[in-house]
Amino acid sequence: MYEDFVVVDKWTGEQLHCVWKATMVAIATRHADATDIRFDVNGRPMWIAMPNVAWVQMKRATGYVITDYAAAQAAGRYLKTIVENGYDNGREMYTMTVEEVLTNVKAVVDQAGSTLNLPSLPVINNDVKPEEYAGHLPGEG
Repeated sequence: MYEDFVVVDKWTGEQLHCVWKATMVAIATRHADATDIRFDVNGRPMWIAMPNVAWVQMKRATGYVITDYAAAQAAGRYLKTIVENGYDNGREMYTMTVEEVLTNVKAVVDQAGSTLNLPSLPVINNDVKPEEYAGHLPGEG
């Protein structure tokens, strides 16, 4: 879905290859407590900060939690949307609002049909799920 996708920049027409790289919970002075999702966009780092309070609001409103996979997919969907709408491509970090998080999580879960259908991350090999590596990565002894 949105862990590895190509999108066309609205202003330049350039194709941007966006690949999920990391999910980190961040507590920092640069912004409110957030979960930061990192993508490489044509090899350049791009961070999407998602306020942690969105997890609380989702649980209160629906009884469901935002999984790591859903968060990564929602951040990717948001990234795709801002590129298509002409974001300022000089920035390295974008911060979603709580409403944007909830809207994008709902959209990706609706698109997938269930959180069980969301791709596992990291994508090591498209034919093998990470949990099938039994705790080690390819090339490790």
